[in-house]
Amino acid sequence: MQHGEAAKLGTDHAQKKKQKLGVWLFWVYTIVYAIFVAIGVTNYEMMGKIVMGSQNLAVVFGFGLIVFAIILGIVYNQICTGYENKLNKEEDKK
Repeated sequence: MQHGEAAKLGTDHAQKKKQKLGVWLFWVYTIVYAIFVAIGVTNYEMMGKIVMGSQNLAVVFGFGLIVFAIILGIVYNQICTGYENKLNKEEDKK
């Protein structure tokens, strides 16, 4: 038995804005990650200092990077959904 298309794919009028936002968020994350690496390379003793509870800076910063990446993904999704709804709705009116 053959199934039809799962979703109709058309022109994505928000593609350029989504791409620009994705690149921008990539650079934001890259800068934060570079700070983490720079601290680890230049001042590795600092990474061993206890900063939260019994956890050192390396652990807290590492988990922070993971949480930050998830937050950036959620923000990207929300903004891109808004772009798609707005720009594709404008195309439907034409």
